[in-house]
Amino acid sequence: MMDADRLIAAYRRVRDDLLAERTAEGYWVGELSSSALSTATAVSALALFARNAGTEHPLRDRWGLLVDTGVRYLAAAQNSDGGWGDTPKSYSNVATTMLARAAFHLAGRAEEHAESLRRAEGYLERCGGVAALRRRYGKDKTFAAPILTNCALAGLVDWREVSPLPFELACLPHAMFRFLRLPVVSYAIPALVTIGQARYHHLPPRNPLVRLVRRLAIPGSLARLQRMQPASGGYLEATPLTSFVVMSLASIDRADHPVARRGVEFLVRSAREDGSWPIDTNLATWVTTLAANALAGAGEKVASLVNLDWLLSCQHRQVHPFTNAAPGGWGWTDLSGAVPDADDTPGALLALAALRKGCPEADRPRIDAAAEEGVRWLLNLQNANGGWPTFCRGWGKLPFDRSATDLTAHAIRALHAWRKALSTSCLPPPTTTGPREPPRSHCKGGRRSLPRGSPLQGELSGRIDVAIDRGFEFLRRQQCPDGSWLPLWFGNQDDPNEENPVYGTARVLLAYRDLERMASEPARRGMAWLVSQQRPDGGWGSVEETAVAVEALLAAPGGEGVGPATEEGMAWLVRAVEAGRHREASPIGFYFAKLWYYERLYPLVFALAALGQAISVRTASESKLAKG
Repeated sequence: MMDADRLIAAYRRVRDDLLAERTAEGYWVGELSSSALSTATAVSALALFARNAGTEHPLRDRWGLLVDTGVRYLAAAQNSDGGWGDTPKSYSNVATTMLARAAFHLAGRAEEHAESLRRAEGYLERCGGVAALRRRYGKDKTFAAPILTNCALAGLVDWREVSPLPFELACLPHAMFRFLRLPVVSYAIPALVTIGQARYHHLPPRNPLVRLVRRLAIPGSLARLQRMQPASGGYLEATPLTSFVVMSLASIDRADHPVARRGVEFLVRSAREDGSWPIDTNLATWVTTLAANALAGAGEKVASLVNLDWLLSCQHRQVHPFTNAAPGGWGWTDLSGAVPDADDTPGALLALAALRKGCPEADRPRIDAAAEEGVRWLLNLQNANGGWPTFCRGWGKLPFDRSATDLTAHAIRALHAWRKALSTSCLPPPTTTGPREPPRSHCKGGRRSLPRGSPLQGELSGRIDVAIDRGFEFLRRQQCPDGSWLPLWFGNQDDPNEENPVYGTARVLLAYRDLERMASEPARRGMAWLVSQQRPDGGWGSVEETAVAVEALLAAPGGEGVGPATEEGMAWLVRAVEAGRHREASPIGFYFAKLWYYERLYPLVFALAALGQAISVRTASESKLAKG
């Protein structure tokens, strides 16, 4: 067995490092990696905007400086094979290479960087160029159409290579979108509108009726685009999506449109000193809930470590203009571009459940009220197949919008955590959407209880039970023949299909753990698969993957034959911490593993969760032996 003193020392080192990253306000912001993909799109957008905004614009010099520094960053980030990867640690891929090449041309730096472009052309020729890009994304035009638009604007591909997206559909009510089988995913309506309009402008359709319909749809679709734009100007707080919107509008003589101007302001604010841009501004809500839940799992008193007011303020209180989501969910950041989703909402609910245990009595009513809204939001998002999608219920054509195993497992855990808490809370039945005060008449002697037969005890508890059962049935059906589960949100660049079954399997097993179903057949198969993937050195590749695998295997009932694998995994983690490798983040794929980033806090929070759980399990086992 791993030496107890080394295990505890490793845990304390990781805990102290994580707490040192906390802001003075009591939450975590983290830092996303710089991205060549984001930088290339931002350079293209700013170059096109500057070209069309007029020579007398007072900020023209500022845009020019950002374009220059961005080009220098891209030149330095080129890989030895001539291509570009999304992050400094990523392998080259056809999408980012095509975007980087376009950025040099649009910035007017093609001649200056002729050798870099010659190498890039060689890489693209070996990959297969446009055909390879289409193979990468398949039927989903969410990325292929914007990338090809960027290249067409640079004069590198013909406009006929760009799909004519039906932007006129954006004029229809949002409730109809899921029935229209759009060629882009639910979060990409801004790209549908602007890429569609750019394609229409530069290569109008031959059919006069289609041409007329689309011309008439321009004002209405632009109005929807403007309503969807957050206060920050950045759609989803994402540099690529915002850049595609800006470059498209600038290319059709709409650089003066409010959406384009605010998008440029966002790009200017989010540029980094080294000339790069991240894939997204930050994941503050997500990394804070990950940190809170990791600390809570280790037995730390999170109520004194996490800012409850801040976390509650991140809950969305109005219908969201981007996805039309109802109030009650959480997004990945506290910034205005966040959108409530089925991964961040469970994370926040689990964190609130942990905070509730040690918070002052006066805070519990508002925690319960927020949690009830979050639970209802999750219940209403569940798909007919029993799984949970990311943003919108019922969008099932494209991979990103389908039910996902990692999201479903996370939702199950959150619902379970609040099943008992809500049934004993002091909340009244939901009758309004405004602020609510708990009825004091139901609180006796400091103990919170609802009258027998209250709506929360009956209706909500029953819905949770049904949702959890349907969720587990979905997970059972989605288990791969080899026993693994594939996630949506985390990819592995070393996997042949860029998927991450280690992460997916571990995350699903945590749902089986929380509901005491680790002895079930799906869980046993999942654990067996995880053990089979352990490497000779005791790890599963990265710190992040090894940590989630160890955390899942620690829940095996009575060891279940996985004890040696678990001990070897813990030893690998301890050695990694002792060597300082718990600060080395690995590239992770998201948006169904086709974009790559890494987050500085991930290895810290994942390692903390595993090591803390290891200490708790070992302490409980020793206590049981002492009593026996």
